[in-house]
Amino acid sequence: MNVRVVLADDQQLIRTALSLVLADLEDVEVVGEAATGEEAVGLVAELAPDVVVMDIRMPGMDGIEATDHITRDQPDTRVVVLTTFDDDDYVYGALRAGASGFLVKDMALDDIIAAVRIVAAGDALIAPSVTRRLIRDFASRPQPSGARRDLTSITDREREVLTLVGSGLSNTEIAAELCISVSTAKTYLTRLLAKLDARDRVQLVIIAYEAGLVSVG
Repeated sequence: MNVRVVLADDQQLIRTALSLVLADLEDVEVVGEAATGEEAVGLVAELAPDVVVMDIRMPGMDGIEATDHITRDQPDTRVVVLTTFDDDDYVYGALRAGASGFLVKDMALDDIIAAVRIVAAGDALIAPSVTRRLIRDFASRPQPSGARRDLTSITDREREVLTLVGSGLSNTEIAAELCISVSTAKTYLTRLLAKLDARDRVQLVIIAYEAGLVSVG
């Protein structure tokens, strides 16, 4: 079954370029394009795509607000935001809004294609290097009052796994660190998502930081 995608960007050139790249794929179908956040929210409500590729900076309703609407109202649709790593405030806001991953507009086309497929499959696209960057950014911000998540429902081993996820390790790296199989690492990750009511790996990173499990650097 094809991955159904909506493209949201106020630049026609970007939308056209992405549409042309994705149109060549047998397993991906671009079902709609939006130039504003409002249009993106409306299209998602109408078309129920699998993935929205969402620009952050758009006139009127920006990509963060649109992402928040979509993830709350259409939980089966996942959002990948378009950003640059200079926009730390926007990246943090997009995480909070429920984005499942990040793309940089000048990244390789193969990476963009892979990102759409990864997010559509239910995973989050957040590379270890990006995770570490985000953790440094989180650490520079005042922690909201009462932000620490209650972790009493998880086991000591699950806490270890959560700490490693928050530190930016992949499943393979977690398995090597804890001397377990990759499939076992994935099982722990699945349990953490369920117990902590987290949408994806991105939210686990936030929880690990806010629970005080991650030390910067």
